[in-house]
Amino acid sequence: MNAPTQLQSVPLCHVVKGRTVEGADLEFGPAHARFTTPRLDLNDLVWPRTEAGPAFETPLSEIMDVLVETGAWLGRDPQGLLAQALEYSIRSSPLPAAILERSYAGLPRLFDRKSMEFQLQAELGGADVVDGWREVIDAPSGRRHRIRAFPPRLVHVIAGNSPGVAATTIVRGALIKGLHLIKIPSNDLFTATAILRALSIVAPNHPVSRSFSAAYWRGGDAQVEGMLFRPQFFDKLVAWGGGSTIMNAQKYIGPGFELVAFDPKTSISLIGREAFESDETLAQVADLAAADSTMVEQQACVSSRFQFVEGTQEQIDRYCALLQQRMGVERPMATAAGRPLPQAMREEIEGLRGMEDYYRVWGDYKGQGVVIRSDEPVEFHPDGRVVNVLPVNSLDEGVRHANVATQTVGVYPPSRKAGLRNALAAMGVQRVVNLGSAGAIEGGLPHDGFMPLHRFVRWVNDEG
Repeated sequence: MNAPTQLQSVPLCHVVKGRTVEGADLEFGPAHARFTTPRLDLNDLVWPRTEAGPAFETPLSEIMDVLVETGAWLGRDPQGLLAQALEYSIRSSPLPAAILERSYAGLPRLFDRKSMEFQLQAELGGADVVDGWREVIDAPSGRRHRIRAFPPRLVHVIAGNSPGVAATTIVRGALIKGLHLIKIPSNDLFTATAILRALSIVAPNHPVSRSFSAAYWRGGDAQVEGMLFRPQFFDKLVAWGGGSTIMNAQKYIGPGFELVAFDPKTSISLIGREAFESDETLAQVADLAAADSTMVEQQACVSSRFQFVEGTQEQIDRYCALLQQRMGVERPMATAAGRPLPQAMREEIEGLRGMEDYYRVWGDYKGQGVVIRSDEPVEFHPDGRVVNVLPVNSLDEGVRHANVATQTVGVYPPSRKAGLRNALAAMGVQRVVNLGSAGAIEGGLPHDGFMPLHRFVRWVNDEG
């Protein structure tokens, strides 16, 4: 009998201040998805405070020109960088190949100039406050002041549940002219470096290219993070991810070193009795709700996991059956087949099937989707295309289940949003959308309750 073939480790490069650094000094990952990296040189990953960042005084118009050209280059991919990153990602990412392919195809759109200009205007009031000192007039004291959104020094611990996170981080970082170290996430190893390498090819040795580094180390490695996460090197730590990531980040926060957290979030749907006006309407609503539930295979923060529906039990059971059917549909950010549910999730759901007085379950464990109807939220976290539907007499009852960890709420019909949004905001919700629009995220609007560009920069006063 032949010995099983061992998969070759995938090479992961680093990008350090615009330079590509290759090497296979260290090896990480599980047996089926091993990867190698160069050895870390921590001194090379920081910028001395005594020196201004390369892009601090580069006009934003020029930076946006470079970003637009980078997006166009990524769309053409003349050297196959993005294709190689996609190939390696398919071997190492938990996301299905089809989702990765569509996500990579959409990366160039994130480098749109109109979107960048909108972000600067909406979040900072315009490019002038980044390019220089904005004069403040009509102060009560009668004095004239000047303020600047000064380029910061940021270390980013980004999420890897979508390749778009890396692209968004790079665009935002370039727009504020800062110095940026990106910690490469283990579930999206190749996107950040591919984009930064493209940036350096489009604009070799350009100030914005030299303002970024991206490197991998094991998350929580105190020997690395204890040295890097310090105020003498960086102003802020921008952390995305689950509870353990945020808790680890908080250990390093102190005077002069601030945490900007994109906390772990979940999302819900509120569906009014208007959904049952006709069979056609109900089918449309179920499809919209399924689209929200399966975003990035339900790995996105915007993915709906709990749905509160007004109606009789008979009506809601009809809805649940339709929802489960529509969850197994091919969409831009969801496959038709999904992936089989993990054993732990199967056991949780199987335990509910024997309690028919309290629960009803639609679907199997093959991956197309499972819907659970219950009077109270299930005690486990629905994941892997699992949705918990709860009957309510009024959508106000659903509002009471929202909290500070609820990011997006999809509402049907849209006309009922205005009557719910204040109560939702009071419960801690950050985003209210039309049902079916959870994934239509607009750059320049608040993200997790704050304006990212406004929060990332260092605001400095020159007071007259």
